[in-house]
Amino acid sequence: MQKPIVAVVFGSRSTEHDISVLTAIASVIKPLELSKKYTVLPVYIAKDGSWYAGRQFADIKLFQSGKLEDTLANTTPVSLLLRNGLTLVSSGRFGHTEYHIDVVFPALHGTHGEDGEVMALCELANVPYVGCDMEASVIAMDKVLAKQVAMANGIDTAKFVAFSKSGYESDADAWQATINRTLRYPLFVKPAHLGSSIGITRVTDKKDLANAIEVALHYDGKALVEEGVENLIEITLPIMGNEDITPALLEEPLLKSEDFFDFETKYMQGGKKGKGGATSDQQGAQGYSRIPAELPKGLYEVAEATGVSVYRALGCSGMARVDMLVDSKARRVYFNEVNPLPGSLYAHNWARAGISNVRLVTALLDLAMQRFAKKQAVTTSFSTNYLQQF
Repeated sequence: MQKPIVAVVFGSRSTEHDISVLTAIASVIKPLELSKKYTVLPVYIAKDGSWYAGRQFADIKLFQSGKLEDTLANTTPVSLLLRNGLTLVSSGRFGHTEYHIDVVFPALHGTHGEDGEVMALCELANVPYVGCDMEASVIAMDKVLAKQVAMANGIDTAKFVAFSKSGYESDADAWQATINRTLRYPLFVKPAHLGSSIGITRVTDKKDLANAIEVALHYDGKALVEEGVENLIEITLPIMGNEDITPALLEEPLLKSEDFFDFETKYMQGGKKGKGGATSDQQGAQGYSRIPAELPKGLYEVAEATGVSVYRALGCSGMARVDMLVDSKARRVYFNEVNPLPGSLYAHNWARAGISNVRLVTALLDLAMQRFAKKQAVTTSFSTNYLQQF
C-alpha cells in the first residue's frame, strides 16, 4: 500500500525564512521519516517566492554550504496544479513528475506563509493541512486583531495603542502625544505581524519612542505600542487539538524584568545559556527557559486556563503557542500574542510533557485529517436556475 505523501512546506518570502528552514528539517521532516508512515516531500519556497521540491532540500548542509543559489539555478521550480486536490508538477529535459499531495505540513514562520496565505491555498485546493486554519492564522498573526478578539472575550491584555503606517506618518506628533498621554513607560514597540522579536524595541524614555516606531514600521505596515507589565513573569503555553484541547507545560523564559530577548539573543547566542541559573533538565531548546514555569499552583492554573481560553477565542486548531504576561504581585495574567506555527513546534516542551517529536508530528497530521473530514461534510455549493434567466 502506497504511503500518504506529506508535503513539508518551508522557507518563503519572510524575515523568518532561516528559522523556518531549521524547523522544517529538524522538527518535521526527520521525525516524519522516523515514523515510517509517510512519504515525505520537502517543498522549499525560495526568498523570491519560487517553489522547489526534492529530497535535496531535506539536508541542512545545503543551506549552510553557500551553494543554495547554484542548486536553485540548476533546479526547475515546481508548478502547482489545483485539480481535485493539490499536485506539484516538476518538469525537466526527460519529462515531468507529478506529486499528488495527500496532506500539507506547513513549517513556515512569519509573512507569506504562517499568516494564512498558504492555508488559503490549501483551502482552494481542498487538501488537508496541519495547524490553524486560514481564519485563525490571519487573526493570530495580527497582534492587534488578536488582542481585540481576546478583549471581546473578556481576556485581559496590557494597555496598547495601534496604528497603520500611513496613519502614523500623516501626523506622527499627534500619535506620539497620544502614546505618552495614555501609556506608562517602559513600552514595547512592535510590528503587528512579525515574530521572532524582529523589529521589536523596548523603550524607557520619550526621546527613543520615534526611532522605535520607525523601526517597527520599517518591517510592517501596522504597529502597536504597549505598556510593560510590572513584576513581570513571561510564560508561554503550547497547545494542541481541534475540539478536544491538550495543553503542554507552561514555559518560563529565564530573564530579568529589564531584559528583552531579541532575535540575536534567541537564535544567535544560544539564548545566553545558563542565565538565571537553570539546570539542564529545566531548560528549553535554546537553554533560556524553565519547564514547567515556577508559578504558585493557583496562578499556574489561571495562566493555563487563560491560554486555553485564548486558543478557543481565536478559533485555533491543530496547534498554536499562546504567550502571556504575569504580574506576580497582582497575580494577574495578561494575554500577549499567539504563534500559530511555533518554531521547532516547541518539541522540547512537548517532550517534557511526555510526547516525543515523532508522536507530535503524527498527532498533528491526524488532527489535520480529522478537521478536513469534518469540513467535507459541510455543503458549500448550491444548485439554482439563476443563470437561465439571462
